[in-house]
Amino acid sequence: MKKRLITVNSNTIGKSIETEELLKRKLVNAGFEVSNELHPETELIVCIGGDGSFLRTVRDFDYPEIPVVGINTGHLGFFPEVMPDEIDAFIESYLNGNYIIQEVPTLQAMICTESSCWDFYALNEICVKGDMSRTVHLGLYVNNRKIENFSGDGMIICSQTGSTAYSYSAGGSIIDCNVEVMQLTPLSPINTNAYRSFTSSIIVPKDTEIRLVPEYRFEDSILIVIDGIEHRHKKISDIKIYTSDIKLKLLRLSDYEFWNRVSKKFL
Repeated sequence: MKKRLITVNSNTIGKSIETEELLKRKLVNAGFEVSNELHPETELIVCIGGDGSFLRTVRDFDYPEIPVVGINTGHLGFFPEVMPDEIDAFIESYLNGNYIIQEVPTLQAMICTESSCWDFYALNEICVKGDMSRTVHLGLYVNNRKIENFSGDGMIICSQTGSTAYSYSAGGSIIDCNVEVMQLTPLSPINTNAYRSFTSSIIVPKDTEIRLVPEYRFEDSILIVIDGIEHRHKKISDIKIYTSDIKLKLLRLSDYEFWNRVSKKFL
C-alpha cells in the first residue's frame, strides 16, 4: 500500500528544529512518509514556527490547494493550531478524521506603474504607507467611487482573517472568521482644516474593489508591505485591491472555535 505523504516546513530556530525532528519520527511511526519538499502526492503541509513562519510557508508554497496546519513554536501563534506537547494528540486526531477544514480568502493586489503591473497575494493584509516615515497622500476609491483624499502614515487593507493582525494593532476591529469582508484601517490619519480623512476603520463586502491612487507632492516615497514583506516600485500610479479567487485551506482540530481562540490569545 502506498504511504501517505506529509510535507513539513520549519524555521531555523532551535526549538522549531527540535520539534521538526520529533514530529518526523512520530509521523513515520504512525505510517506516514515525510518530506521537506512539496510533492503532487502531499496530502497535508505542517508548518513549524509562529505566525510569520506560517505566512512564509504559505507564500513559498504558492498558496497550495492542500490543507495547511501549524505547530506553534513562536509567540502569539494565532495561525498555528497545535502546541509541541500536543503532537501525539494531533496525529491521532488526524488519523481518525477529527478535524475540520476552514477555507479562508486571500487578497489580491494589482500594483501598477506607468509601464507595468504586478499581482501580489496576501493572507492577512496589504499596507500602503509612506517610506522613510513620510506622510502619504492617497486618493481612496471604492468600486470606482471617490471616497476621500487620505493623508497620514498609511492605510491597511485586510481580510477578515487578517483582522487580528496589524489592523487590530492599529485600532481596527476583530472580524468573525465567517464574515467575508475587507477592512480598511487608517494609520495615524490627519484630520484638520487642511486635510480631512476618516479616523476609523471602514468595512466593505468581499466583492468590493478598493483603489488607492498615490499623490506625489514632494518625491516618490510609497512603500507597500504585503504580509510583512516590503515592496518598492518607482512611480506607482495605481493600486487595486480585491478578494482573490484563491482560498487557503486551514486544518483545524474539531474543537476549534474562533472567539475562544481570540479570547485565549488577546485577553
